[in-house]
Amino acid sequence: MKFGRALLASAAITLSLAVAGAAAAQEKFPSKNIEVILHASPGGGTDITARMMMAGTAKILGQDMVPVYKRGGGAKAAHEYFKSRPADGHTIMALTQTHLYQIAQNDSPIEIDDIVGVARAMDDPTFLVVRKDSPYKTIEELVEASKEKALNWGVGQIGSTEHIGLARFAEAAGIQYKVIPFGSGGPMVNALMSGSIDGTIPNVSEAKSQIEDGTFIPLVVLDDKRLEDFPDVPTSFEKGYEVKVTTTRGYAVRKGTPPEQIKILEEAMLEGMNTEEFKKYLSSLGLSPRTSVAGAEEWDAQLKEEYAQAAEILQKMDMVKQ
Repeated sequence: MKFGRALLASAAITLSLAVAGAAAAQEKFPSKNIEVILHASPGGGTDITARMMMAGTAKILGQDMVPVYKRGGGAKAAHEYFKSRPADGHTIMALTQTHLYQIAQNDSPIEIDDIVGVARAMDDPTFLVVRKDSPYKTIEELVEASKEKALNWGVGQIGSTEHIGLARFAEAAGIQYKVIPFGSGGPMVNALMSGSIDGTIPNVSEAKSQIEDGTFIPLVVLDDKRLEDFPDVPTSFEKGYEVKVTTTRGYAVRKGTPPEQIKILEEAMLEGMNTEEFKKYLSSLGLSPRTSVAGAEEWDAQLKEEYAQAAEILQKMDMVKQ
């Protein structure tokens, strides 16, 4: 009888340990490779930034992070794949403004509330610049001239960050403008230098060298704080135009991902982007590691705010699909 009870007790302990072991295995996160969805081409800025983030973060998580390229339809192909994956924290999407604009234009299978920001890797503010021999030496002179006639502004693409940013500034300043899309930065820079266009709105990382050598004159930075590397350039907020335009790169998971897994990812990314290698990468672009990298609360709020701003101006520009 005692022997039987001992067997039962032993079996109960074994079963309890097995259940506890299974539960522990089930709770372990991450338990497999983490996919990072990218809408852009390998070798571009979004790809390089993601790989720099993954290099540090994967070591902390103890799992490989694998880039998955889903190109096509702007960011639509990436959104379709993102939507098809489980909300278990093992799929992350790299985000830029392109994703927000796609959603705001009703050209995506997901909604803004389907994404939850985890961490921001880059915050790249935007300048309004003119060429060194421009007749407009201050933002006040440019605004005054633009109220009389529409000046020519270079942008990468219609509906791009610089186009939408320019539209927002023009609305705030009450000016006219005409956009000329160039497809890429090289032709746009050449057009500005030759005088074919009056101005453009590049990011810090794009215009840093031309500003430093005097080729471009920054009239204002579209931000609420002056930049550490360009302390003499006034902000749009100082000039009375509360317009902030920045190009961001960061990471998000699907709505419904358990909060504890989001927290693990957030902490790992923040630590992974606190390495000297990542800091040097941002600094080489003229960006501050201190202000670029941000956690889930700040990043998710920024995503939602920028989406709302984009949705409003795109509607006014009649660029939203009905």
